[in-house]
Amino acid sequence: MSANYIDSYYSRSLHDDHQRAPLTNNIDTSVCVIGGGLAGLATAIGLAERGQSVTLLEARRVGWGASGRNGGFVSAGYAQSMDKIRRRVGDNHARELFQLSRQAMTLIQQRIAKYAIHCGPITPGLLSASWFDQGDHLAAAAAARNDWLGSHYEYWSHQRLRAALSTDRYFDGLYDPDGFTFHALNFSRGIAAAAERLGAQIFEHSAVTSVTTRGHQHKIQTATGTVTADHVVYCCSGYLGWLKPRLAWSTIPVGTYVMVTEPLGERLKTAIRIPHGISDDRIAQDYYRPLADTRLLWGGYVSAVTKPRNLVAKMRTAMAKVYPQLENVAIAAAWPGTMGYATHKMPQIGQLAPGVWYNQGFGGHGMNTTTLGGELIASAIAKADERYRLFAPFGLSFAGGPLAPIAAQAMYWFYQAQDKFRERRDQSAKL
Repeated sequence: MSANYIDSYYSRSLHDDHQRAPLTNNIDTSVCVIGGGLAGLATAIGLAERGQSVTLLEARRVGWGASGRNGGFVSAGYAQSMDKIRRRVGDNHARELFQLSRQAMTLIQQRIAKYAIHCGPITPGLLSASWFDQGDHLAAAAAARNDWLGSHYEYWSHQRLRAALSTDRYFDGLYDPDGFTFHALNFSRGIAAAAERLGAQIFEHSAVTSVTTRGHQHKIQTATGTVTADHVVYCCSGYLGWLKPRLAWSTIPVGTYVMVTEPLGERLKTAIRIPHGISDDRIAQDYYRPLADTRLLWGGYVSAVTKPRNLVAKMRTAMAKVYPQLENVAIAAAWPGTMGYATHKMPQIGQLAPGVWYNQGFGGHGMNTTTLGGELIASAIAKADERYRLFAPFGLSFAGGPLAPIAAQAMYWFYQAQDKFRERRDQSAKL
């Protein structure tokens, strides 16, 4: 597998391509972070900001995995719905979790400004378009959510939605003015550079081969060097392999996909006339956003196979289902990514043993929650902060082990069937 970034819109538009050397010696440090995606980078910069000695080891390049390949959507909340979270942990606990996610969004924006991270254009606003006819439910749900969580969702009627999006697929929608989109890979690399300026050491091309513990010390071995640390933090998620079996058995690695068109010029306006990030409310959803140069970035489609055949055709079909007027546009690139999910669809943030931490499972909603997880772990190590325990109800549940991808594929097909049933029900109601 190539040590460089895969071909994508993000790798084609890097702000810089500075490469970091591999670990080639023996290092003593307070904390060793394994994994250079956003979860690991957020942990590293959080520790460095708190004056901790921290070393990060990345098998390939920082942001190489899902952190540098996703849709670039940043919003509060989690992959699991807030209603289901509330049913599981209660009203006050759920509200605390939501507020943590909002604080993470604020921190992302603060770090972009403070460290002059070139990850723009940063486009405000996210729109969730309803694939199903929910009557007055969506407007009522928005009002209730705003009242409960202090959010600012706006209800968009069918008429307003249709003025923005030329498609028959949607009924109405919810607009989140607090969400935004940005360049995910440039943000990841900007966080890495900022952490280094604060004293963190980051090594690329340094896959960890083993971790051994003796007393209070952890020895993290790569092919060409060793890190000895008081704390070790696993931030590998869907790329963990079997480095830590307890975590691997709790992780579902799932393939997801994104493509980008060639510039569409005025043709883009025949379909989309707003600059915001857009997604729908199906369980097996699409998400997409227009770019500044009139390209369209389109994501969706999930499978257990991380390199499916005919990816461009599959993605083009999904786009044409919503916007048939774009059916024959030229596709510049399409790429896969691997996300790590937990069965409860919540981040897994916690401690396995004294000095052994984990920060993973951000699939489906990772851009803000990786920053959240990194802050909680960094604060726990540096300040004995126990807020990470708010995620204890969403622990390391068994996810299927080696059969997890197959189970995930079966579940995705089940979700697609549910979506199709609801779609047909709505069509029948119109007759």
